[in-house]
Amino acid sequence: MAGRGDPPEGTPEGFPGGGEDEYRSVVFDEAFVRAAHLQEFSAQERMGEHALAVRSRHYSREGRSGSRQALLLVLLILLAFGTAIYLGVRNPYLPPADQRAEPLRTTVVPLAPRGPVAGGAPTRLFDHSPAADHRVGAAGITLPVAGRTTHFAESQVVTALSIAKDYLVATSLEPEVLSGATVRPPRLLIDPDQLAQFDRSVESPADDGRHALAGWLVRFDPRQVTLADPAARVQGTLRFEETGPDTLDVTADHTYTYALRPAGQGAGRVTEASLFTVHRELRFRFDREDLRMHRAELLTSIVEAGPQACGADTTGALEPLLAGARAPANGGGPAVTDPYATGRPAAPSLCGALAPGAQPSL
Repeated sequence: MAGRGDPPEGTPEGFPGGGEDEYRSVVFDEAFVRAAHLQEFSAQERMGEHALAVRSRHYSREGRSGSRQALLLVLLILLAFGTAIYLGVRNPYLPPADQRAEPLRTTVVPLAPRGPVAGGAPTRLFDHSPAADHRVGAAGITLPVAGRTTHFAESQVVTALSIAKDYLVATSLEPEVLSGATVRPPRLLIDPDQLAQFDRSVESPADDGRHALAGWLVRFDPRQVTLADPAARVQGTLRFEETGPDTLDVTADHTYTYALRPAGQGAGRVTEASLFTVHRELRFRFDREDLRMHRAELLTSIVEAGPQACGADTTGALEPLLAGARAPANGGGPAVTDPYATGRPAAPSLCGALAPGAQPSL
């Protein structure tokens, strides 16, 4: 027996849910189905447009950001470059323009003995002279305790003092320089701006305050004298001072004592030696380029040397009076000068009298 809700004939037509009226709006006829075109996209194709859109937006933003960063970097570089140029032009502490070295000013004063020149063996002469306690050779040129200045480091001060010492050794103690065989050692230490003056002083010395060879170096005429003892006795001081933001001055004040004999002696004939004293006060100037190149500018040179005659030509090689010789009488009464007394003004005239105590007391 059929139930009330399920009649044997199905739901009567005309009732809700009955018949085909409920699905009629979604039923496709056969012509529509045949005309439909079905296309299935792959996974890559289905997400292609969306991936492209995402990537396009990403690249566009990154490109614009990179362009802005590159432009900002260029602007910063240009700003830094312009600032550097401005500060370089406005900087008041720029190094001064290179200045040429001034000519060396020289003063050479011969010292005449009052009596005959003392003679004897070199060792005995040294032991009885003011040079008895002086050091031998370069050991007598000692460097002071160096310290920094306002604009120069301690190492630069030491360099300046060392160059000055090298010049003193080359011009006062080098045997080949003393004999006139060479001038190369001191020439290598001179500022290039002064080389022409130095060369002229070597080739054509003159008593004009600029070209006296004795102002540059110590030289003896090898035809007249020779060293009786190769080791000179030396004593003196080196002082330094800063004279400007870019210049350092060194003053050398030393006395050199040499033992000499007449030249051209035979093997069996040896004459007495005598002492010859040279007091040199040199003032050097160094700029930073001089320190770097290991060279010096010479400002002034004051030389007192004896025993010599007052009329001796002191522009070139010195002309010592040897053992037993006397200086010609000089009625001018030159001032008495002690070459062993350093740290004093030079002799006030063109000739000085050698102080009695400067000779060996035999």
